[in-house]
Amino acid sequence: MPTAESSADTLADRARRAIHDSGLAQRDVAALIGIDETKLSKSLKGIRRFNPEELTLLATNTGVTANWLLSGSDSTAGASVAPSSGILPTRHREDTTSARKRRLIIEQSWWLFAEMGHANVRISDIARETGMSPASVHYYFPTKLEIFAEALRYSVKLAFDRQVTELHAIPDPVQRLKQLIRLQLPEGVAGRAEWSIWLQTWGQAAVDPSQRDNHSHGYERWRQTVEGIIADGQRSGVFRSIDAADLTLDITSLMDGLGIKVLTGMLTTVQMQEHIENFIDRTIVTPEESSHES
Repeated sequence: MPTAESSADTLADRARRAIHDSGLAQRDVAALIGIDETKLSKSLKGIRRFNPEELTLLATNTGVTANWLLSGSDSTAGASVAPSSGILPTRHREDTTSARKRRLIIEQSWWLFAEMGHANVRISDIARETGMSPASVHYYFPTKLEIFAEALRYSVKLAFDRQVTELHAIPDPVQRLKQLIRLQLPEGVAGRAEWSIWLQTWGQAAVDPSQRDNHSHGYERWRQTVEGIIADGQRSGVFRSIDAADLTLDITSLMDGLGIKVLTGMLTTVQMQEHIENFIDRTIVTPEESSHES
């Protein structure tokens, strides 16, 4: 993954570098982010803007963060709290071909773990999905547990990328908080897969203390993002003056519990979203702002 050395470059410069370092052809990147090659070429020349979804997909498919594409850094502060060291996919000094294979193992394993469960996925399954031999998979990741740990870091990156591209353009804290919740719903195939990885990580952390750090660091980034928006809303007077940490615990706990209900078929994502937004309006937003919203 590129470093902050190129922070003086433009977004287009960094996008070109990300594609080059990914080892992917430009036409393949265009297909992966859902635009034709002509539009991508214009964006890479700086004469067309990437929209938030394109930027997120570009980051996902080239292995960089959306924050790096936007700012030249993985750690620049913004609307979403940047991940601390160690909770993004691990960087390695290796050539483009090896980096692409490592990324492919993580991405395909992520889907397998989400759909089948960590315990049911074999290295041979990962090898089949990646077109590699089991020995090649073991070369990059000696154990399945190491691959699962990287799958969680990949989930952290996916969430961070979405939040970076979407939240910075929303000045109103009420709408920013609600958009953050929408971005994290277990919606669609990818959204449910991301939640499945987190749910399995919670289960592992509950029975294996050695797995708790990997979970807690990723979760802390999410918690700080929520608390940061709440604190911003309190400074601007649109959120109640209740302890921001307490409100954050309330809303993240509600999110966790309702997300599990969605994954187990007890609720729909629409019901989950409505319940959380009602909680925000009823508990967090000031009465004056709430009546203005309605």
